Formats: sequence, structure tokens, C-alpha cells
Amino acid sequence: MNSSRSLGLVQKALALVAALFGLLTIFAGTRVLTGADPGYVVFMPLLVYNTVMGVLYVAAGFIAWRQLQRGRQAAAAIFGLNLLVLAAVAWLHSTGQGVALDSVRAMVLRTGVWLVLFLGLAGLSHRRP
Repeated sequence: MNSSRSLGLVQKALALVAALFGLLTIFAGTRVLTGADPGYVVFMPLLVYNTVMGVLYVAAGFIAWRQLQRGRQAAAAIFGLNLLVLAAVAWLHSTGQGVALDSVRAMVLRTGVWLVLFLGLAGLSHRRP
């Protein structure tokens, strides 16, 4: 398999991870929004943010599938937004403002996933001619 084809397959794999992560995020968010008990106190603004972001995750996956540079930009934007929200919910949790530790952990996961996706897409964009 040639290098260009390998890079294309990695791009598609990263895009697929982004879209699937988005679908899982939408599923989890809508379950709680429609009454499922996650087992901890829900911070409603964070739940709504994450559910809406799930739709953007799917869109970013489709963008990354078709256009590497725009996909990289979308991943960078999502990572940046999630990092800001992570900082906010970590601060709220640390000051006893009603944000569960599970919510902070979930934002660490989301932020980490999007950091990896961004770094992967950025690495591919530097290898492409």
C-alpha cells in the first residue's frame, strides 16, 4: 500500500471516530434529557452543551472525511471549546457549585478525544503533499 493511500485511510479512521463519538454523545445526552438517571447530579447547561456538541462532532467527522484541512480546523475548534468548558466545570466543581465529579471526568474524556483527533489530523496535514 502506498503512503498516500495509508494517509487517506488514517484520515478516514479519524473521521469515523469523530462521527461515532458524536453519535454516542447525542445518544447519551438525549437519554438523560428524556429522563434517564445517569446516577449523579446533572448540571443541565453542561448536558445541553454536550448534546449539541454531539451534533457538531458528527458534522466535524463528515468534514474530516472529505477535507483534511477543514477537518483539522473543526477538530481544533471543538478541542478549544471543550477545553474552555472543562476549565469552567472543573472550577465550578472545585467551588461546590453543583457540578459532579463524573461531569468533570466526562469533559476530560471529551477534551482528550478531541485533542487526539486534532493532533492526528494535524499530523496528517503535515505529511500530505
